[in-house]
Amino acid sequence: MSVSFARGGFIVLAVTVSLAIAGCGADAEPKASSKPTATSQPPQQSNPAEVDPPSEAPAEILVAVKGQKGLELEVTGVERDAGGFLTIKGRLKNSSDSVSAIPAQTSGDETEVVKHGKSLGGATLVDSVGKKRYYVLRDTDGRPLTTTSLTTLGPGKSTAVFMQFPAPPASTTEVSFQLPTFEPATLKLS
Repeated sequence: MSVSFARGGFIVLAVTVSLAIAGCGADAEPKASSKPTATSQPPQQSNPAEVDPPSEAPAEILVAVKGQKGLELEVTGVERDAGGFLTIKGRLKNSSDSVSAIPAQTSGDETEVVKHGKSLGGATLVDSVGKKRYYVLRDTDGRPLTTTSLTTLGPGKSTAVFMQFPAPPASTTEVSFQLPTFEPATLKLS
């Protein structure tokens, strides 16, 4: 056996032993930063259109409008806020005995809104006295400020929905609410 091979083998053996010792030392006392900081479970993803409401007192229905294939929209709240917005809240439900697809028309036909998926972005408010139409607000990326990712609703299922609009003037006390494929309805504003 040559001297150079013996030296090379000794060096490999020394490096292996050093790594093994260093590895054992690291497990002996873990640093505080390597300990888990929280023991929470990741949020569970679900299709919002397939979620039943939690057990709570049912909200008062201000108006209910019928759509296609058993779909109904129950408006349970119309709220003005100090920032100049009007938010409509409610439940979209399927009263039929079969799965109902949310029509693509409810998203409207504006390219910026449609590219973000199915939504209620096609909803409008019409102030006939002030002769103005109000569209669902959009963020700076063109996403509608409304419930999105709507695909289907199973039989008897419902999901909470919202739509946010610019608020009509305080003197406006009622508007016509219109959502494509649904009948129009009159909403009282406070």
